[in-house]
Amino acid sequence: QVQLVESGGGLVQAGGSLRLSCAASGRSVSSYRMGWFRQAPGKEREFVAAIISYGSRTDYSDSVKGRFTISRDNVKNTVYLQMNSLEPRDTAVYYCNAQRIGNDYWGQGTQVTVSS
Repeated sequence: QVQLVESGGGLVQAGGSLRLSCAASGRSVSSYRMGWFRQAPGKEREFVAAIISYGSRTDYSDSVKGRFTISRDNVKNTVYLQMNSLEPRDTAVYYCNAQRIGNDYWGQGTQVTVSS
């Protein structure tokens, strides 16, 4: 089993930055595809960013491309999401995801609120 705990959320003004962290425990997630998703009130959960296992290849949704950066530290078993130039539409609960064939784990989420 893998446990994921997100942190780093909070309230920030538009144009500001936040760095989310996702600490994994239970086993190494270095072989997992790690991702961030978000869910705004009344909306479905949506993909934000992902980083493949071991390597540096990343994927982003069009809405965050150029503003957000996902990275991972396999030694610390942690994934990060650096969020710059935040906008009110980025307000949501952000969830960390660890995925590998046959396994799919989620954290409890961290709230990000961007004020205008």
